[in-house]
Amino acid sequence: MRKFLVVLDDSRECLNAMRFASMRAAKTGAGVTILSVIPPEEFQHWIGVGDIMREEARERIEAHFEVFAKWMRDKQGIDPELVIREGEVVPEIMAHIHEDDEVGILVLGAGTDSKGPGPLVTQMTRSAGTLPIPITIVPGEMSKERLEEIT
Repeated sequence: MRKFLVVLDDSRECLNAMRFASMRAAKTGAGVTILSVIPPEEFQHWIGVGDIMREEARERIEAHFEVFAKWMRDKQGIDPELVIREGEVVPEIMAHIHEDDEVGILVLGAGTDSKGPGPLVTQMTRSAGTLPIPITIVPGEMSKERLEEIT
């Protein structure tokens, strides 16, 4: 089954990427994988403290995921998969794309402030020419109604 890959982070634009991916998946019979990456700098402490912080980060991600997953199940009939990786964000996204051959599209949300679309969109579009899958960039300002129209 083809899957849409969406990156779960703390950005506001992440919401529109989630909406778009789930709506498209529902209409095309695809699945959704939600990827969250825990950066290594969160664990640069003593081993015991780092382990506790790692577990807290996982719990925070799982709670955040459940909010999106419930909406996807209830509104779109999609049961998303959660993948949590540790490392630098872009290399971990690339690694996941190469490891899961069912991933067919990477969906990212673009930021809306004057600084540009956000660091993740900027970094991933630099690699777009060598990616084995297309990237869909969803504007952060796009309304839910407009998303429904275009999906």
